[in-house]
Amino acid sequence: MDSTALTALSPLDGRYAARLRPLAERFSEAGLIRHRVIVELRWFRQLADCDEFDALPTLSAEDIAFLEQLEAGFSEADAEAVKAIERTTNHDVKAVEYWIKQRFAERPTLADASEFVHFACTSEDINNLAYGMMLRDALTVVLEPVLSDLDRRLAALAVDHADLPMLSRTHGQSASPTTLGKELANVVFRLRRQRRTLARVEITGKINGAVGNFNAHLAACPGVDWPELARRFVEDLGLVWNPYTTQIEPHDMIAETAHALMRINTVLLDFARDSWAYISLGYYAQKTVEGEVGSSTMPHKVNPIDFENGEGNLGLANALLDHLAAKLPVSRWQRDLTDSTVQRSIGSALGYCLLAWRSIERGLDRIEPDPARIAADIDPAWEVLAEPIQTVMRLHGIEHPYEKLKALTRGRRIDAEAVREFIATLELPEADRDRLLALTPADYTGNAAAMARLIERYT
Repeated sequence: MDSTALTALSPLDGRYAARLRPLAERFSEAGLIRHRVIVELRWFRQLADCDEFDALPTLSAEDIAFLEQLEAGFSEADAEAVKAIERTTNHDVKAVEYWIKQRFAERPTLADASEFVHFACTSEDINNLAYGMMLRDALTVVLEPVLSDLDRRLAALAVDHADLPMLSRTHGQSASPTTLGKELANVVFRLRRQRRTLARVEITGKINGAVGNFNAHLAACPGVDWPELARRFVEDLGLVWNPYTTQIEPHDMIAETAHALMRINTVLLDFARDSWAYISLGYYAQKTVEGEVGSSTMPHKVNPIDFENGEGNLGLANALLDHLAAKLPVSRWQRDLTDSTVQRSIGSALGYCLLAWRSIERGLDRIEPDPARIAADIDPAWEVLAEPIQTVMRLHGIEHPYEKLKALTRGRRIDAEAVREFIATLELPEADRDRLLALTPADYTGNAAAMARLIERYT
């Protein structure tokens, strides 16, 4: 760990920096500046390519190559140069404009056209598109592969353990049995539903001037179809064009993204807590790692730290995402600056998501179901058969079935002999009596195994 990581205020940039580099490349200050440069350069090229906009001549192949190199080769040193300009301008987007103009001075053909950099743009035209590209890439390139891997692993575990009977616990008490695979399939089903919601969010963008009406554009060049040019430009960036805005793109899509991520995180937080509890019960055995220490004083400890870290960071992620969703779509009149500072924490919110998801992945790496321990709980839990017995009694019109089973089982453990003696007293058809007599707690899992194996069909 270098000294910068050791002295960082945020653990995302310190302790966990190495795990979050793919996000830092996009949402760091340098990443934001680079995306602003990309938007500015591409808008300049869009103007040059527009037949209706004859004020800017078509660019030569050499000029286009120069612009492409400025974009592709943008470095940390370039970001530092932009920040140096900002120390004078006290305006981050204007600093980007001035840096580009400085670079254009290297080529006379571009130097003569430098006033078309940032032409008719407000800062938010650049910022919203930069953030849109950053968010889109973070979701598709960085976050989605991790979710996909979690999904794949949980689905495989669901199928692998489809037939492993397990005692359910409702209100913390023994309840009708399930299988471990079915419980994992429940998580997969929930996760996939929320992933589909996230995938449907449209990452929108705008480039329509100071209050969203192309005022300056039309004052300068009334013959250009500016809305159509803006639509093409935004879509060429890989975003969805928003034609109705004030000075700012209203950030509804960020709120939608945040809410979708919050629901994904809630599903995974629920899973992390349940996994922690199953480890506590011994249903999952934890693999040890040579050299690791579980406690500074208790040598025997193997703690479920990955699920705990996952739970803690999911809470932080959702706290930030909740604020992003509540704050960003609200702006005073046509613009205030409160969104600008808040947007800078989008990367942190996504960082806590990624950190938590990776922790849960590591937790999955270190657990293995213990069938013997699981069986030790379910095999003697004969009281759970009170449900099927009283249900069959209802079917055949036996009086007070619920009450009779309540008297037999409520608040106490009973064994196989007691259950079978009770069944033998019932006036039932022989086939139904024999079926109940043959039933054990581990057999009473309904269609849990089948549902675990069918997870791909239902999702």
